Amino acid sequence: QVQLVESGGGLAQAGGSLRLSCAASGRAFSNYVVGWFRQAPGKEREFVAFINWNDGNRFYADSVKGRFVISRDNAKNTVYLQMNSLKPEDTAVYYCAAQLTTSFRGSVSSPKSYDYWGQGTQVTVSS
Repeated sequence: QVQLVESGGGLAQAGGSLRLSCAASGRAFSNYVVGWFRQAPGKEREFVAFINWNDGNRFYADSVKGRFVISRDNAKNTVYLQMNSLKPEDTAVYYCAAQLTTSFRGSVSSPKSYDYWGQGTQVTVSS
């Protein structure tokens, strides 16, 4: 099975940028779909972005559309989340999640659709 490790979180000012990485080990990301989610204190985990490794299809939550970009690097077996024009409301723990394409059921925006999760990385945006 695939293991996921996120990195790249930290502190940014409003309007700034951060790039998160999700590195896979144990399995190549090919044949997987990958999602980014975030969870702020006291709130439910919410969908941020999705990429299908094989065909490159991408989807974004309305709250991040036009500001965040999800991408993949085949050679590094890594998915990235480039976050621009950050807002204080983007503050959360960010998680990457993966599921085999052949086993993917349900909505790309539902956490229940993914079996594999990273440990999360904190993003804090100051005003």
